[in-house]
Parts: sequence; C-alpha cells; structure tokens
Amino acid sequence: MLVPAAAALALGLWGIDRHHSMWRDESVTYEVAHRSLGALWRLLGHVDAVHGLYYLLMHAVFACWDGGPVALRLPSVLATALAAAGTGAIGARLAGCRAGVLAGLVLALLPVTQQYAQEGRSYALVTAAVTWASHLFLRGLGSARRGWWAGYAAVLALAGWLHEFAVLALPAHALTLRWLRVPRRVWRHWGAAAAAVLVVPAPAAVVSAGQVDRQLGWLGRPGPPAWLQYAAVVAVGVLSARLSPRRAGDDGGARAVLVRLALPLLVVPAGLLMTVSLLRPCYVDRYVLYGTVGLALPAGAALDRAAGRWRRLAPLPRALTAAAAAVAAVAVLLPWSLLVRSPESRKDDVLAVSRAVASVARPGDGVLFLPARRREWLLSSPAVYARLHDLALAGSPVASGTLQGTELPAPAVRRRIRATPRVVALSDPPDQPLDPYAGEVAKREELRGHFVVCERIPVRGARVTVYAWPGRCGTAGHRSAVRTRAPSPGSGGRGCGCAWGGGCRRTGPVPAVPDRLCRISTSRWPARRTRPSRGCRSGSSCSPDPT
Repeated sequence: MLVPAAAALALGLWGIDRHHSMWRDESVTYEVAHRSLGALWRLLGHVDAVHGLYYLLMHAVFACWDGGPVALRLPSVLATALAAAGTGAIGARLAGCRAGVLAGLVLALLPVTQQYAQEGRSYALVTAAVTWASHLFLRGLGSARRGWWAGYAAVLALAGWLHEFAVLALPAHALTLRWLRVPRRVWRHWGAAAAAVLVVPAPAAVVSAGQVDRQLGWLGRPGPPAWLQYAAVVAVGVLSARLSPRRAGDDGGARAVLVRLALPLLVVPAGLLMTVSLLRPCYVDRYVLYGTVGLALPAGAALDRAAGRWRRLAPLPRALTAAAAAVAAVAVLLPWSLLVRSPESRKDDVLAVSRAVASVARPGDGVLFLPARRREWLLSSPAVYARLHDLALAGSPVASGTLQGTELPAPAVRRRIRATPRVVALSDPPDQPLDPYAGEVAKREELRGHFVVCERIPVRGARVTVYAWPGRCGTAGHRSAVRTRAPSPGSGGRGCGCAWGGGCRRTGPVPAVPDRLCRISTSRWPARRTRPSRGCRSGSSCSPDPT
C-alpha cells in the first residue's frame, strides 16, 4: 500500500511549518518534551499522564534532532502515512487492490486527517496504531493462528498507552464479531486479547483518572452542532457502505466484513464518548480521530464501484467525467487543505505571540499572563520569556511539576505590579470571559488603576498589551502617544490609541470601539487634565483599557 502512504507523506510534508506557527497544545508538547526525564516524571504525577508515552517519544525525538516545529510534527506525518497504508491494506484484503488504494487515499485526503497529520500531539499516532490493530484483528478472524491475536493485543495496548480512549475500539470490534456471528473460538481469542489490552495501560489509566478534573475540566457537554456533525458523518459512512460493491466471484462475504468492520469503528467510539459526556464531559472529536478509518473504508469501496462503471464508458464521456471529477475534488479539497496549513486553522499562535512580545519588550519589563494558564504562550520561546520578569510567578513549571507553573497570592502579586514601571500583559481576546479568581482580579485591577495603555497588538487568539506608569510609555522621562497596531488578517482584533494628556485617537484601519474602551481616567492624577480629541465623544475622559 505504497500509494496511499506516499500520498499521506507528501501531504503531511507540504507546508509542515504552517507559516512558522504553533498553537497552545503543540506548545505544551514542545516545552514538556524538552524537560529532563525526572522533571517529566514529576509532571505526569500531577497532570497529563494520558500523554505520558507520547511525551517520552517526543523527548527522544528532540534528543536526536531539535528541529523546531518540523521535528515536533514529523512523527504525526509518519504515523498518518502508516494509517493510510493500513487502511489500504484492509481495503485491499476485503474489496480488492483498487478499493484498498482508494480507501487509503480517502483517509489521506480528509481535511481532518491532514490537520492532525501536522499536529504535534498524539492523535495521528493513535490512529495508526488502531488501524493496524484492526488489520491484525481482521487477520485473526480468518486464521487459527494465535499470533495474530497476540499482535492485535500488543498494538492496541500501545494505542491505549498513547491515549486511553483508543480502547474504545474494543467495543467496536466486539460489535463486528457479533454482527459477523463468528464461532466461540474466535470470541475466546478476542476476549483474551481484549483483556490484555485493558490490563496493560491500566496503570496510566488509574493515574490519569485522578487528574480528570485538571485534564478535562474545560470541557462542556456536546451540544446540537456536535451531534449533527456526528450524525452527518455516520450518514455518509452508511451511504458509502450501501454503495460499496461485492467483489467479482464473491458471495458478498468480503463486502459484509468490510462494512461490519468499518461502520462500528466509525459509530461506536465517538457515540459512546458523546453519550458518556452527557453525564461527565470528556468528548472532543480528535480523541477518537481513528474513527475516520471507518469512513474511509466504505468510501474507498464505493469509489471503486464508481471507477468500474467509469471504465465501461465510451472514451469521450470517460474523459469528460474524469475531468469533472478532478475539478470537483480540487474545488472541494484545496480550500480546506490550504486552511489547515494556516495559523487561522488553530485557536491561537504562540509563536506570533512570542514575536509580538519580543518586538515591544525592554530590559526590566514585567510580564503578566491573564489568565495564568496563558503562560504556555511563552514557555516554548524561552529566550523571549527570559528577558521579562514574571510578576506573578511563584514556582516555575519545571520546579512545581505543572504545565504552567504556580502563582503568588493576590496581595504579593499586587505589590510586584505596583513596583514595576512597565508591564507586558498577555491576555485572551476581548470576547473571552474573564476568570473570577482572586489572583486574576488583582492583576486586572492593578493594571486598570495604576497604569496606562501604551500599545496593543492583536495576535491570532491573543492580545499583547503594554502598560506603563503615567508618562512612561516612551523612553524614560518622556511622554509618548499610545499605539494600537492594526490587527493581522484573521486576528479579529480592534482597539484605539490613547495619548497621555492628549485624548484618544483612532489608528489606521482599526474599527471604532466603544468609548468605555477609550478612556484614561485622571481621578488618580488630578493635576493632569485631559481633553477628548476626535477619537472619543465630547465629555468622555481617558482611562486604561481593561484587560
């Protein structure tokens, strides 16, 4: 199955740098994988045990080659190539070589596959492991040799160590056995293998069960859009299964096995996780990414049937049909392929945040993260982070055995902020809710009450704001106008520029913002009177922009 593997590899390497961007989850992988083994072990005892084996793998990768975002994503690219090859192998065994090649190509071309092929997380590796475990499962069905079941147990247990939700492939395979009405001998072999799959990753599962609130506390229950998306994907899979052909000279058994292997893998893991999430939220579609194999297999078989009919057409209709299909495929897939290789395909871009901070930071500046978990934005850029004084930090991530470190009590944070003349604040975009915790409230109140906004830089999924004591925005001892840089395309940022003692002004193409964001209060400095300029309505004063 070299063709699907080569296609997946080429697609994965295309634009792997993603315009030199990295989002927050990848930043966590990058920073954690660069810790020592002892520090990594302490972290896994506190959080992220579910990703422990993956972090160890990435630690080894960076020890061999510290190649930045390319090295971070290369294991996922290779794993996606393996998954495409495995999908092709299953399809070829059950529906013929051409159907196998087409199924592998479908998997490689799916936008969601392309996205996670270039993601520095474990999901592509889990998909590869579950795919090949399914291939070994299939081989075990038609053989009396126990070696296939031993291999099945080993590979699926490996998938469980990479991510615990990989074991949800077990009920999918159980449904396949039930649907195929296999003899008891097969059930016994599968049952022994399934027991091993559950036992081997159990230590990691026990540890991560105690971390579930820290690990998944941010999740909500799946809403109507998630259920509609799930239903639509299942409907496509069922329709493809209905259109898949029987092999020539076959009584339909091979087709039945393909359908009854693929559909449970597509339906059961995601369906179970979403149902459980109604009681305890734990569903994200990428956690069961391997379900896409259950979509690719019947889709490849259906395309094989269409290709067979196409070959029977006359030369001219055949050429026109091929051209139309090629144009349609490019028109549908190319925009998605370009999107998933852009920074806009992720929630944020930590490298863009780092570049923005580097452009405004000065020696001696303080830095605040609002909220504290946004410290992850700079942890993967230690050279930039080291230039700043982290005003709220009590224990570093490495020393505390955490992902983002620990912070000082609110009174200590207030004292540090007031003693710092210039602060670079990294915060979520304005439309995000504010954390109600005492430490976060203290940061916002101190910046609002004792500082003015010097500059604001909207970045993808973030906002970098420079605060300073009144009159200290420019070089020491000189007052200067506050700047707001125009947001980069897709950043969604907006702002206003405010000059201390000179009113507010709009800058460049930045759209107007409410006057409440364009006021600099003079109540703490009554000696300095301000007058509104064209940027603010008459009668409004200037006060710091709340973070």
